[in-house]
Amino acid sequence: MKVTICIGSCCHVKGSRMVLDQLRTLVRENGIENEVELCGTFCIGKCQQGVCVTVEEELFSLKPDTTADFFENVIKARVMK
Repeated sequence: MKVTICIGSCCHVKGSRMVLDQLRTLVRENGIENEVELCGTFCIGKCQQGVCVTVEEELFSLKPDTTADFFENVIKARVMK
């Protein structure tokens, strides 16, 4: 599963580095490194929506404090199917 985190200017200011760090840690702690590919990209074009993250082309808007829930409800849920 490919997960792409925007690291463009707007998303960076909104905490994209923290989101990426949290996701990297959660992927490692759950032992799903072989199933999840974390990538960074510059501007997705949805700057007003927060830290933009795509999972297999589906767009999500995150904040650092919503990252753990996103991981559980989206990434982990899809991997564990």
